[in-house]
Amino acid sequence: MGIDLPVTIVGGHGKVALRAARILSEAGAEVYSVIRNPDHAEDVRAAGATPVVADVEKLDDDEFREVLRGSGSVVWSAGAGGGNPERTYAVDRDAAIRSMDACVAEGVERYVMVSYDGAGPDHGVPEDNSFFPYAEAKAAADAHLRETDLKWTILGPGALTDEPGGESIGVGDDKSEDRKTSRDVVADVIAAVLRRPDTIGRTIEFSDGDTPIGEALTRE
Repeated sequence: MGIDLPVTIVGGHGKVALRAARILSEAGAEVYSVIRNPDHAEDVRAAGATPVVADVEKLDDDEFREVLRGSGSVVWSAGAGGGNPERTYAVDRDAAIRSMDACVAEGVERYVMVSYDGAGPDHGVPEDNSFFPYAEAKAAADAHLRETDLKWTILGPGALTDEPGGESIGVGDDKSEDRKTSRDVVADVIAAVLRRPDTIGRTIEFSDGDTPIGEALTRE
């Protein structure tokens, strides 16, 4: 497969994460999904992954190292879900950064961050907008990841939908005008970049589109 196994997905009960776990496990990968709520364990098992119950917001550095120890690849798909700026910074920035540092300490080299299209210090979101804490948190986390020695890939999907998605995307000028992006597509892209060493060190922003994922990922 070309994937550094096993794969640990942080935020394992999210809609994208469950889809990605199913794709990876059906392809023969060993997948561990980190979840906060033990009641979600059966959903994780149904997707073919092994649940790991841990609250990433509360894990200290050593505990994060223990959770990620033995991983070959880590996918960050966790999020506070908005609504509470304090939790947003705690999860989307601070916990994400601790996970990266834990990977470095444990020798886990491959790291895929699920971010969003337009993330960065110049995100342009006004401070009085409810999206501002998330934009700031993602900008900080992505910046920290780029400064590590990890074999990282940052994914920037557009506005997420639950519409059925195929194995194609739009990148660059081919992104859809409304930037809508099926969660199915995001999961497919996660699985694809884990197999593709040529995506290491790249930020890939995409939406629904008509270009096969393999071809689209070849483009710079």
